[in-house]
Amino acid sequence: MQTWARTLIAIVLALTSLSAITERVRETGVTDTEIRIGNVMPYSGSLEVFGAIGKAEAAYFEMINERGGINGRKVRFISYDDRSDPSTALELTRGLIEKDDVLLMFGSFGTPGNFAVRAYLNERQIPQLFVASGDDHLSDPSMFPWTMGWQPSIREEGRIYANYIQAFYPGKRIVALWQNDHFGRELFRGLEDGLGDIARMIRVDIAYDIADEHLDTHVSILKRSGAEIFVFAGVPANAAKVVRVAAELNWHPVFILNQMASSIATAPKPAGPENALGVITAAFLKDANDPAWKDEQASKDWQAFIEKYNRAGGKDDNSAVFGYAAAETLAQVLKQCGNDLSRENVMKQAAALENYQGSMLLPGIKISTGPWNFRPIKHLRLIQFDGRTWQPIGEVLETAFSNAQK
Repeated sequence: MQTWARTLIAIVLALTSLSAITERVRETGVTDTEIRIGNVMPYSGSLEVFGAIGKAEAAYFEMINERGGINGRKVRFISYDDRSDPSTALELTRGLIEKDDVLLMFGSFGTPGNFAVRAYLNERQIPQLFVASGDDHLSDPSMFPWTMGWQPSIREEGRIYANYIQAFYPGKRIVALWQNDHFGRELFRGLEDGLGDIARMIRVDIAYDIADEHLDTHVSILKRSGAEIFVFAGVPANAAKVVRVAAELNWHPVFILNQMASSIATAPKPAGPENALGVITAAFLKDANDPAWKDEQASKDWQAFIEKYNRAGGKDDNSAVFGYAAAETLAQVLKQCGNDLSRENVMKQAAALENYQGSMLLPGIKISTGPWNFRPIKHLRLIQFDGRTWQPIGEVLETAFSNAQK
């Protein structure tokens, strides 16, 4: 065979091999200029307040794209409304994978919906990354290696409140008002777990529906118990109403509110800062309305972002911060992927975050993952509202869930 012919064959084989490699690392959902990301959110229905998370994520990726994208590629964030219905979440997720050709699912909201799509995505080896749920079963790589949580455990949040009560208010009577869904039950179970043998100090607990119009009646019943500690788990609007109603009844227990209900903009401010004085929560994110952060560099980036977010119909609350911070974490993973945007490498990089400090995480709280550590954020910090800002209580707390994964 002529030398030139052998050379030509070698070139063809090399190009064919290079093409195969390129196809392998650029799966469905990736082109030279674009990365397609799928998501479902409750933009309507009883939990539409949390659709603000998806709006914040869309605004974040719009900001990133204007700055040149990630490693030269723009992010196309495709998000649909599942109305918090698990069957709708599955149908929409199938469409995102099979019709919209997304590379991965990111940040979909809610425990039931993420449970509904988990088997489908894992069977197809499609990343289900940084789900917006604090359920422990959505961070189990031994069973579902393509599903990874993001936020701290809801149940552990409840245990932290129990530990705080035992340390600072031993022997005090406790009441709880919790949203009658998976989230509310998990937080209340964590509270009971943490109290252990003294769970009997919970004199009354009431489970309520999210659209319950009789919160004032519930608060009145809880007041009559004579309790000194009031633990609330629910949406921000209901948290604000409960704090305000208690003040109107001249009842001033120690209020503990779940993290997602405790933004200054959506709870203390509408309830009346004077009524919310002393409210306690366990946080891992900065409150965008807290003046404590106004002089930070991250605050300037936040202000640039919030203009886009407001145009998208978002509000300046904890949901905005949550969406921003989760999207920032995904952007870091995609940066680490470089040009290898295979689904396998995406999961590999998601499990290789080491002390990553997102701009909206509280000081001392960092993100670390590993092959057997699929709970990126494993720390919380107790904070208390002083009428203007959140003041830290003690040190950053590591959850028992994180210790179990080590």
